[in-house]
Formats: sequence, structure tokens, C-alpha cells
Amino acid sequence: MRQVPHYLIIGNGRAARHVQYYFSQLQLSYSSWSRYQPYAQLSCALDRATHVLLLISDNAIEHFIQEHLQNSQSIHIHFSGSLVTNNAYGAHPLMTFNESLYDLQHYQAIPFVLDHDAAPFEELLPGLPNQHVRLHKSLKPKYHALCVLSGNFSCLLWQKFFSVLESEFHLPQSIAFPYLYQQTQNLLTQSSTALTGPLIRRDHITIEKNIIALEHDPFQLIYKSFIDCYEKITAAVPTQEVKT
Repeated sequence: MRQVPHYLIIGNGRAARHVQYYFSQLQLSYSSWSRYQPYAQLSCALDRATHVLLLISDNAIEHFIQEHLQNSQSIHIHFSGSLVTNNAYGAHPLMTFNESLYDLQHYQAIPFVLDHDAAPFEELLPGLPNQHVRLHKSLKPKYHALCVLSGNFSCLLWQKFFSVLESEFHLPQSIAFPYLYQQTQNLLTQSSTALTGPLIRRDHITIEKNIIALEHDPFQLIYKSFIDCYEKITAAVPTQEVKT
């Protein structure tokens, strides 16, 4: 008879909490352990586990495997988007996890990016209905760098905007929500034409005014960097249609 999968989730951060909640909604069998619990509990949990999910810091995964999983017969999976190792399969959930938990439909929509040489998805994460793709391990560093650029760094920009709206302009953050919503929709529906503003209009006067307005603000460096980056990526491309 085929063994019923039982997951052991290692870690207690955001990702671990979300995965535990998702597995509960799917009624999957799992247990959890973190470094704040006795190691005797880890040993007992490993005896039952068919799959170990390593949801801990990238720089701790290899050491944890060598220290605690050398004699384990379970399948080892890490969720890191950048780590490359022969000691565990990579299955990166292409999603950002907040403090608040999501609904079942949201979790089921999360795509997983598997290492190119990973086991079949149904063996790696049995019971999960999520879509999945494969990426060669050699491409993972760049893939993860782009994840950080697009998701984490854009978050810094919006946090800056929201903060200044309240602290300097005495306006509610919500005044910018329609702008954020429409920008997101434009990216989702027509990403190639979603960029607007002085960059694409090549409005150098407005750009210079923007830079002056950010004097003594560390975000001035970011603004200038984007200008430099845009000039480089468009240098060999014909002038684009002017947008408003």
C-alpha cells in the first residue's frame, strides 16, 4: 500500500505559518518544528515524516540538513528562490507572504518554480493542486534577483510614497490607492505599454525638477539610477510612442 504523505515543516516565520494554514485547509497531514522547540521533538517528528519542508533562512538550510537530516529517508524540499544545493529539492513559491493569512483560492493560485532536476511535482508536494514550472539551477540567482527587484524594491517605493503623503503632505495613504490599483492592472493586462510619465515622454525638464525636489533625500539616488538604467536599456531601441 502506498504510504500516506506526512509533511514536517521546519521553521516558524511568515512562510511557515502560511504553509501550515494552507495545509490545514487542504486537510494534509503535517507536523511542525522550529528551533524554539526541543530537539527531541524534531527526532520524533522525523521518524514520521515522508517530506521535510525547510522554511528557514537560506544560509541555515545546508547546515540544518547536514546536522539533522543525514539519516532521514524523507524527501527534503526547500522553498528558497536562490539557493542551489544537491541536498534538497528547490520549490520556490512565487508569492509574497504578509502577516495576514490568505484564503484557500489565493493559496491554490500560487505557482511553484521547481529546480530543473527536481522530482515530479506530485511526488515532491503531494496533495497540492498548484501550477508549477521548472527552471535550470544555473538561472536561479538571476531569477531571484528579479523577484527582489520587482517585488521587494517596488514595495520600498510605495512605502516611501505612503509615508510622505501622511507625514509631509498631511494626506491619507488611501488617496494613492486608485493609482496603485490602476498601475497594477496596467502591468497585468498590457505590461509592455504600462510605463507612463516623464521617462517615456523624454521630458527632461520635468525629470530635472523631480531630481531637485528630492535633494537631500536618499531616494534621489534611486530616481537617478532609474534614469540611468532607462537610458541604457532604450539606447538601442527606437524612440517609443509618447504616452501621458
